[in-house]
Amino acid sequence: MSETPQLGQTGPAYSDAQQVLAEPQPPAEPAKQAKKKNNRSASLWSDAWYDLRRRPMFIFSLILIAVLLLMSFWPSLFTSIDPFDARTCELSTARQGPSAGHIFGRDNLGCDVYAKTIYGAKNSIIIGVATSVITALVGGLLGLFAGARGGATDVIASRITEVFFAIPSILGALLITATFREAGLGIWIVVIALSVLAWPMTFRIMRAAVITARSQDFVMAARALGASQSRIMFRHLLPNAVAPVIVIATINLGVFIAAEAALSFLGVGVQSPDISWGLMIADARNRFLEAPLPLVFPAVFLSITVLAFIMLGDAVRDALDPKLR
Repeated sequence: MSETPQLGQTGPAYSDAQQVLAEPQPPAEPAKQAKKKNNRSASLWSDAWYDLRRRPMFIFSLILIAVLLLMSFWPSLFTSIDPFDARTCELSTARQGPSAGHIFGRDNLGCDVYAKTIYGAKNSIIIGVATSVITALVGGLLGLFAGARGGATDVIASRITEVFFAIPSILGALLITATFREAGLGIWIVVIALSVLAWPMTFRIMRAAVITARSQDFVMAARALGASQSRIMFRHLLPNAVAPVIVIATINLGVFIAAEAALSFLGVGVQSPDISWGLMIADARNRFLEAPLPLVFPAVFLSITVLAFIMLGDAVRDALDPKLR
C-alpha cells in the first residue's frame, strides 16, 4: 500500500505535483474586462441602438436624411443660384434641357430646376417634421391619459377619435387649407390641417400600449406602494408605452411630406413665391410632354425623401420589437 507523501518528503507523486504547479498557467481575464465584454446594458433602448447600428437599411436611410437636412437648411452648399431672385429666371430660355450651368434644365418660367429642387426641400421637410411632432405629442398625451384613467374618460376620448377617423383625410385637409388660406399662416396652415386629422392614429396606438402596460406587475406594485396617478403615468406607463409611438411618428413623417406635396399639387398647400416639390410638380404638369424634366426631378427627390423616412421607421420598428429580431 503506497504512502501519501508528507511535507518535506520526495517521491514520484510529489515530483509530478511540483511539475504541474510549476507549469505556467494562462492568465485569467480580469473580471471587470469580462463583465464589460459580455454584459451589455439590458434595456430596450440600448438593445435597440445596438441592433440599429448593425442594420444597413438604418445606416443608408440615415445618410439620405442627413443629406436632405443639409439641403433644407444650407442650400447654398449645393447651389449658388437663388431661385427667389427673379433675375436668375430668363423667359427666353424656358423649358430648355440640361446644360453645363443648369444641370436639370429650366422650367416654364426659365428658372433653374436644380436650384428650385434644392430649395424646395426645406418647406417639405419642415412640414413633415412639424406635423409628425405635433401629432405624436397631442395623440400620445391624450392616449396616455385615456389609457391610464380608463372608464368614462377612455370611452369619451375613443368616441371623439372615431369622429375624426370618419373624415376623409385629403378631403378634410382640402377643406381646412382652402378655408384658412387667407389667414396669412403660410406653410403652417398645412401643418395644422394635417395635424388635426392625423393625431387620432397616434392616440389609438398610445392608448393600446398603455392599457397593455397598466396590467403589468410593476405598475400594480407602484400603485400598491401608494404612487400617485401622475407618477404612475409618467414614470411607469409612459417609458414602457412610447416605443410604438416613436415608430409610427417616424413612418408618418414620410407620409406627411407626401401629403403636403399632394395638397400643393391641388393648389391649396404651399403657395408661390414659396417653393415646394408638390408646387413644382403642379407647375410643370401642363407641359410635361414637351418638357418632362421640370416634373421628373422634384418627383424623384420627393420619392427618395419619403422612402428614406419610411425605411428609417421600418428599421426603428424592427429594432424596438423583440419579436422581429
